[in-house]
Amino acid sequence: MIGPSQQLQLRPPHTSALESRRLNRKFILSVRPQFDKPAIVLSASASTTARPYSARMADSIISRGQAILENQTDSSSLLQVGIFQTAIMELIESPSGRYMEQNWKIYVSASADSVVDVVDNATKDARLPLDRLSVGRGLLYLYDETGTSTYKQTLAALRASIDLQPRNIFGGLWYYIYPNWSYLDGMFSLLSFYPLYTANMDIANMTEVNNDLFHQIELLWEHCYDNTTGLLFHGYDATKTASWANPTTGASLIVWDRALGWFMMGLVDLLELPLMDSRVATWRARFVDLANAVVQAVDPASGCWWQVMSSPGRTGNYIEASGSAMFTYALYKGVRLGLLQDNNPQEPPSENPIAHFRANYTRVATRAYRTLVDRFVVENQDGTLSYNGTVGVCSLNSTANYEYYTERPLVYNSVLGSAAFVRASMEHELEHGVLYEQ
Repeated sequence: MIGPSQQLQLRPPHTSALESRRLNRKFILSVRPQFDKPAIVLSASASTTARPYSARMADSIISRGQAILENQTDSSSLLQVGIFQTAIMELIESPSGRYMEQNWKIYVSASADSVVDVVDNATKDARLPLDRLSVGRGLLYLYDETGTSTYKQTLAALRASIDLQPRNIFGGLWYYIYPNWSYLDGMFSLLSFYPLYTANMDIANMTEVNNDLFHQIELLWEHCYDNTTGLLFHGYDATKTASWANPTTGASLIVWDRALGWFMMGLVDLLELPLMDSRVATWRARFVDLANAVVQAVDPASGCWWQVMSSPGRTGNYIEASGSAMFTYALYKGVRLGLLQDNNPQEPPSENPIAHFRANYTRVATRAYRTLVDRFVVENQDGTLSYNGTVGVCSLNSTANYEYYTERPLVYNSVLGSAAFVRASMEHELEHGVLYEQ
């Protein structure tokens, strides 16, 4: 439990009203990245018409009409909108953004408008998965751009829904309607909205909100952490009564790559914010520990990660595209933000023995990225790109055993995978400063 003495603050704006608005806009975009890498250039043998994969995949997703909410028959619809909005808003600010062909800002507006009627009621929102919060970042961006009251009201409903969300006996948010079950999956959405909304629209409650936010992460770490691998299981049941629950911790049986990918992306994005608190050092160490565990779990043959990370190489298991893209993104970004140091023996040791494994994170991320391109990116005849190898939704409302995770269908062109690939591509392009390499 986080005590009252452990208070986290975000740097408040000390500027004029106009400058404050500009600062807030940057903050809404997770403090628009300071791109200090060289401008993207073509390799000597590249075609002058070549474009970076980040821009090409983003344009391809838009050209297919994806990530616009048309119905909710797909349980991940809101999350698809949210992660792609996040990818697009970051991409607009990156050097790769100059290669766009579709109008990305119009897309952000259209996608946000498509979700307003779905998430504008706090009581109804609280009955949806935490994934709903992923669309809040796009709404914050548009409210800052336009001042439209509809966006403000929808944002307020999303924020109020967090207070209405049921919690377990430890204070942990239920991921969905399943009593007392908390998932790693929901942390990407919670971390992308909760602190940003508060900093921009409810600053008086910043300390309380961030104490709660960090408590949610702490609970997942405490209950889902695997002492053997340093990875985190998919989720936990606070009552330890689910058929899959560990009798001691309540943790589920499986380390699922995408659930851990959501958690790791959320954590590195959170650490990008201008946090001022002693706990930041602790969470940086946690991120480093997790990064080292993820690097140790990489498949030596492919350079990417298994669908079931707790059973590498087992019959029926396979290399999965969405989680692999998320890890690639998180490793690249961790290096760019200075959270990870390539082969740095001076880095203070962690209590977790796995963290003593020192990796060249950039090399691991680069090899993984090349595998993503070679194995999962599909060049279409019309010049667009497709993305293969993304598993469908995996829920703990199931047997949650090995067979369940490995027999879930793959979804061609799932935005959960292709949007993660856009984010991984943007970070790859920032690191290497090239469109592609021979």
